[in-house]
Amino acid sequence: MKTFAIAALAAVLALPLAARAEDYTIIAPAAPGGGWDQTARSMQAALQTEGISRSIQVVNVPGAAGTVGLAQFVSQNKGDPKALIVGGYVMVGGIITNKSPVTLADVTPIARLTGEYEAIVVPKDSPVKTVQDLVAALKKDPGGVTWAGGSAGGTDHIAVGLVAKAAGVDPTEINYIAYSGGGEALAAVLSGQVTAGISSYGEFEAQVKAGALRVLAVSSEARIDGVDAPTLKESGLDVVVQNWRMVAAAPGLSAEQKAAVAADIEKLAKSKTWQDTLKTKGWIDTYLAGDAFDKQLAADIGTTQQILKDIGLAE
Repeated sequence: MKTFAIAALAAVLALPLAARAEDYTIIAPAAPGGGWDQTARSMQAALQTEGISRSIQVVNVPGAAGTVGLAQFVSQNKGDPKALIVGGYVMVGGIITNKSPVTLADVTPIARLTGEYEAIVVPKDSPVKTVQDLVAALKKDPGGVTWAGGSAGGTDHIAVGLVAKAAGVDPTEINYIAYSGGGEALAAVLSGQVTAGISSYGEFEAQVKAGALRVLAVSSEARIDGVDAPTLKESGLDVVVQNWRMVAAAPGLSAEQKAAVAADIEKLAKSKTWQDTLKTKGWIDTYLAGDAFDKQLAADIGTTQQILKDIGLAE
């Protein structure tokens, strides 16, 4: 029996590492606590709970709207089928505005996982009561309306540019103040340092429910359940923006390796643990994979390039 056990162990050890590896490492290209970090750690929990993967490590590599982590991921993980990175719409803008030499063309996109819609908020005592009030002020003095949001060129900044454009205001004249963290932007709005704040609704939800902030509008196609606010389209601005998040694999994978990763992510996306997480986090299930995701990603990159040119952040 002892001889058999030793022989079996030797046989396992003789297998190629890739054939028996069951662990994933997920790069979250942002500091702990943000949306990408939460996505990566939610994936970690679901993959392990559902038994899809034995063990998952999350590594934070923050900087430059995700492009620092993206560059490290590409340079260190070529051909590794167990390396993943989360990203999203903010990264698309970051790549363009930072003129990053490494782009999403250098990774293996797997799937879009979740989405959140933008919300425009003001302090409860603000004289700005509606989107129409905000647009009127914007038309009168574009630079006099200050906006607090996330990184320059990110989803928040793009949304403000689209609002200005839809309102007939030159997007290059908007006064957008980029904050490195959601907490800083929230503080600026609550203290009245800015006219309005813009971010994913979840960033403001607690303060909205507490009555400290009012939502003027959301950037969804239709009203969001549980949010007492019109859409931008209802308010006369033809703007729909979704801050989506995705997962990608390393460059240089074989077709078989890519298919195996995609199968694991599909299991994750359809699992009870993941679906429960979406409800808890207030995330929208926007799962899209394969050729359909590749086409959507290409379209979003093109649209983003244009709006960033319009607001003066891209050539």
